[in-house]
Amino acid sequence: MSRTIASLLTLLTATLAVGALGTTSAGAVVPEPPRPAFYEAPAVLPGVNGAVIRSEKVAFLLDPLDATSLVRNAQRVLYRTTNRTGKPIAVSGTVLVPTTSWIGPGTRPVIGYAPGTQGMADRCAPSRQFSEGIEYEGLGIEALLQRGYAVAMPDYEGLGTVGVHTYMDRVSQGRATLDVVRAAQRLSGTGLSSSSPVGLMGYSQGGGAAASAVELASTYAPDLRVKGAVVGAVPADLAKVATALDGGLYSAFAYFALRGLSASYDVDLSPYLNDRGRAVSDQVETECVFDLLNHSFVKSSTLSANGQPMSALMAVEPFRSIVEAQRIGTIRPTVPVLVTHSAIDDVIPYAVGKQMARSWCDRGANVRLSTNLAPGHVGGIVPQTTEALPFFEARFAGLPQLSGCWLI
Repeated sequence: MSRTIASLLTLLTATLAVGALGTTSAGAVVPEPPRPAFYEAPAVLPGVNGAVIRSEKVAFLLDPLDATSLVRNAQRVLYRTTNRTGKPIAVSGTVLVPTTSWIGPGTRPVIGYAPGTQGMADRCAPSRQFSEGIEYEGLGIEALLQRGYAVAMPDYEGLGTVGVHTYMDRVSQGRATLDVVRAAQRLSGTGLSSSSPVGLMGYSQGGGAAASAVELASTYAPDLRVKGAVVGAVPADLAKVATALDGGLYSAFAYFALRGLSASYDVDLSPYLNDRGRAVSDQVETECVFDLLNHSFVKSSTLSANGQPMSALMAVEPFRSIVEAQRIGTIRPTVPVLVTHSAIDDVIPYAVGKQMARSWCDRGANVRLSTNLAPGHVGGIVPQTTEALPFFEARFAGLPQLSGCWLI
């Protein structure tokens, strides 16, 4: 989700409003505009997860003299991962490696950096936004690159590539994050390898993806040398998050989740929505995060067929089981985790993040919860980025984390 108010306002003013949409059913995929050929998957995918299908240099629109290449190797990748159902799919992403030599112990670490909310449309994919100079995650990534770490960022399932972005699908997002790290290690010219130590990091949607990745790492990607994870403002309980979002400034995020999860689980939303609701469901699939004001302060009860809010819909099947399957905190991470959250977060309730941390502790994980008073959800990224640097420094040096579970 959003990083800085200034960046968001810049994006809002620089982006044209979404145009009129054709009529489609809410259960169908809205016709997608043609995407660059790079993002089209081959008929036959490689046989292993994390295999690189293709790569290309990232061109920066705001860097016509290519000065950026003097300080980092930036490549766009298309790689194989596995979605929630176990189907092999192609997902795109970005790999950034400083050109300076790594001066720390061992080989250069790589951070699997799960991005926050970008939107639902293919044009929102971070690997495309970087080239256009409007990817807000660059603010958080820059500090990691300056430290000398490589960064591997997924676009997630259906974001940039064919199909609907399965927004908030816990398993799909976690696997895409782990597999982009594998892809980075296999990418030629980066100096990375399977021996590279790995960190996982993300905030908001990215916090959920990184948290899922650290839960899944020991079973899905035991080959990765994961040393720790920093996760911020994690939407670990979607039912509570959706209730908090309903009718507020960030209502669009709840509609992204409804659309994305219904696509992942092949649920036709049409019977549950009225005409306006079906139009909104189709519209959000064409939008990026800087279009969020299109749906601000829209109550979900005005979009449903029976006039009830989304929280009521999530309480009945099939949605109850789908939402419960996205809960984070039920699998013990096997490496240290730093959880950050603002106590006055206005998007992801602080209690949600704290409960996730407590649940991990109850399962025997090494967890430290760092509570801050940053101004709202947007402000919370600042202390997370600040705390992530010494956390990774210590983990990559082989130092233990003193568990803070007794304080949670």
